[in-house]
This record gives sequence, C-alpha cells and structure tokens, in this order.
Amino acid sequence: MDVFHGWQDVPEALKGASLAIGNFDGVHRGHRAVLEKAKSIAAPAAPAGAMIFEPHPRRFFQPDKPLFQLTSLSRKLELLADWGLDLVAVLHFDAELAGLSAEGFAHDVLVEGFAIRHATIGYNFFFGKGRQGNPAILRALGEKYGFGVTVVEPIGSSGEIFSSTRVREMLAEGDVAGAADMLGAWWQVEGEVESGAGRGTGLGFPTANIRLSEGQSLGHGIYAVRVAVNGHWYDGAAYLGTRPTFDAGPPLLETFLFDFDGNLYGRRIKVQFIDFVRADAKFRSGIDLAAQMQTDCEKAKQILKTIGTAGRSGVE
Repeated sequence: MDVFHGWQDVPEALKGASLAIGNFDGVHRGHRAVLEKAKSIAAPAAPAGAMIFEPHPRRFFQPDKPLFQLTSLSRKLELLADWGLDLVAVLHFDAELAGLSAEGFAHDVLVEGFAIRHATIGYNFFFGKGRQGNPAILRALGEKYGFGVTVVEPIGSSGEIFSSTRVREMLAEGDVAGAADMLGAWWQVEGEVESGAGRGTGLGFPTANIRLSEGQSLGHGIYAVRVAVNGHWYDGAAYLGTRPTFDAGPPLLETFLFDFDGNLYGRRIKVQFIDFVRADAKFRSGIDLAAQMQTDCEKAKQILKTIGTAGRSGVE
C-alpha cells in the first residue's frame, strides 16, 4: 500500500483512483462499508484507496479542547492496509486546506491533485471552508469536473448506527466488547512503558505502565487485555484508574502480562482491550487489594481463554 502525504506532485501511478474520503477515526464498520464500496467501484488496473486528514480537523479548529481520537495515524494506516488498499492519501489539515472552499477542494485536491475517477463518502461527510460542502454539493461538483460520487447511507446493528461518537461513548463507559463489535477490531492503544511507584511488584503483580493519549477516555477499572511486545502477543489484565487505595493520583494504564518475565521500561507496547472485568474500587489494605487482583487475573484468563487465538487484530 502506497502512503502519500499531501495533494501536490502526486505520482502518475497514484492518479485516477477510486477514493474513499473521510476522517475514518477508528475505521469502524460504517467506515469499512465506505472503503469496500470504493474498492468495488475502482476501474480495472486503477488504484483504490482512501483519503484521510491528519491531524483531525477538530484539533485544528479547537486546539485547546481535548479530542478523544480512537486511532493514531499509525494504527489507522495499519487498519486501512488490512483492507488491501492500493493507496492512502494523508492530507495535512492546516490553514491552507481549511481555507479551501468546497469547490476549491474538489478542483485543487481531487481533480488537479489526484485526478480521481470516483469519490465514495459517508452520508455525513462535510468539506470545504465553513463545512459548506455536503454530499449533494460533491455530487454536483463531480458532474462539473467529471468524477463519480457515491454516498453510503448509515448502517448499523441492533438499532444502533455505527459511529465514532458512539464508540467513544462505549469506551468511556468501559464497554470495550461493545466498542470492538462496532469497530470490527479490538480497541488498541500504544505507548512507551514508564516507571511507576513499584506497588504492583510489591503486591506480586509487576505492571507495564503507559499513559493514554490526551483526550482518550476509558472507564476506570480492570480489563482483560492482550499485549504486544516486539510482535509477540501476551494475555494480561490491565488497570486504569486513580489508585484510590493508595494515592488517588492521575490515571495510568497499568498492565500485568501473564507468563512474561523481563524488563519493559522504555519499550513500546500495544494493548488491546478485550472485555471489562470490574469497576475501580478502594480497598482497606494492600493485602485485600492483592487478593482481589488474583481473582481479577483468574477472571481475565477465563475471558481470554474463551476468545482463543481469534481476533489478534480484529474481531472474528
């Protein structure tokens, strides 16, 4: 999969594509319907791909307001690659791009930049300065400039529309299994392991500690997780919370890897959230907490055993 940044000086081999266009935060099942349609429309020998925007436009327009992004750029590209796309165009969302009118975006970026053959968008896609562009306007611009436009209507399951907003809500509630069903993949975070207070080691449960990215909101408690270290996956149990038994400090993700022995300080790990075990709680003593942690780990092991080897990168 070719990854191209920007819309100027696009190689000829990447022009004439059928592109799915959007933010695709989370690359959830609704997004995947847009991607699949873009692939199915691609002409023989012509590339099929996606056009995404980084940073998220909300970060540009509201830089001081935390934004819960479901996927980092690297994770998003990883998920998009799983779909067998030929191309991902990453457009840097800056003042120049934000200042383009709807027609300017269609002409300068889609036509002059990528010479697209077809654009596939979701029903709620807006573009151009002041969000003046919408699906109907893009259709009209496509007719003017000679590219096709397909609009994918909302899809969902059990009465709920697949959306990034709903996934964020589920994660904030601790419903990581529900979020995974909507995403079509386990929700995953990545970070560099940092040193903690060492209480986990003292209780018999040494943890690898990472901080969630700014704005990410996950319900506090214990989770059954899978953890990647240098490409190898380990089962584990993770805690996110303020450690009310000890210090009620800033939230930190503390992960205990089953069947692992080694020093992870300074190394990057990936953590996939499989299911919720229990809510955060305050205990009378470290001894009581250690006993509960043993129970939590056993429950996490049972959850992960039922999952088996399926779903390392997605839900199967």
